[in-house]
Amino acid sequence: MNSAYFNQNKRRQLNGPTAAVIKYDEKPGAVPKVVAHGSGQVAQKIMELAKQNNIQMQEDESLVNHLLDIDLGDSIPPQLYAAIAEILILLEELERSY
Repeated sequence: MNSAYFNQNKRRQLNGPTAAVIKYDEKPGAVPKVVAHGSGQVAQKIMELAKQNNIQMQEDESLVNHLLDIDLGDSIPPQLYAAIAEILILLEELERSY
């Protein structure tokens, strides 16, 4: 049995960073959707593009792991709404402070 994948730090060293992108329209009834995600070089490219476009990023390993399981274009499941709402509020506050 390979124990490297039971240790999250070791797994991250082997696979590189992970990243997920959500899109949220403020229309009534709209729900956040996963529009990109990946690990390794894909995640690095996602983070580079976010920095180049001044898009705020939030680091939450547990949430990213859940988002990686969602197919691209699919809505965020209701179980993750609270976590996503907290991040959206934090990002909105950061934008206001600039």
